[in-house]
Amino acid sequence: MPQNHTLTYYSDILCIWAYISQARIDGVSARFADEINIDYRFCSVFGNTAHKIGIGWATRGGYAGFGKHLHEVVAEFDHIKLHPDIWQHCRPLSSTPAHTLIKAVQRVDKSQCRAVLQELRSAFFERCLDIGNWSVLQEALEVVGVSVKDVQEIIHSGLAYADLEADRSEQQILLVQGSPTILLNEGRQKLVGNVGFRVIEANINELLCSRAAGSASWC
Repeated sequence: MPQNHTLTYYSDILCIWAYISQARIDGVSARFADEINIDYRFCSVFGNTAHKIGIGWATRGGYAGFGKHLHEVVAEFDHIKLHPDIWQHCRPLSSTPAHTLIKAVQRVDKSQCRAVLQELRSAFFERCLDIGNWSVLQEALEVVGVSVKDVQEIIHSGLAYADLEADRSEQQILLVQGSPTILLNEGRQKLVGNVGFRVIEANINELLCSRAAGSASWC
């Protein structure tokens, strides 16, 4: 049996580039199913959207300007759908509630993490729903088939918050500075931003070949 390695994927659920990159992560999962485990972690880029967009984009059209920017970004990607009114009427205050929910899902049924993550991203980017709102978060769990009660218990116990804080602490140690960031080989191989599948594949192949030869990866 081949040795399993971990691809750590840091993202913010409200980040369009992470949404675009998810298809590449799915490709990795399919291509290296017996060799690579995907570890979903979260960083706070949109932890305070009023500051990130309302203030940060004030001189570039505010929320309207940011929404236009997203449409320009996705124009070259056929696999992404974007609601025409993105960030115009529905403006989640923070990505933190969704991140907390997914950390709880990882405790309840880790195998469903990707499905809940995708459902929440689709809810916001395609259907323009507020994924900072509990009713939307609960609906995502129900659609995927994860127990709402079990997830609530993990959140209320404080475990989900502790796990999210662990992501943040590890983020600082690994020098993760943006979303999305892919880490391999215990952080020695780092890919940031809009990185194509072939680049990710090449890094994984280098890791697997180096480990098989008993040497450190030079990638």
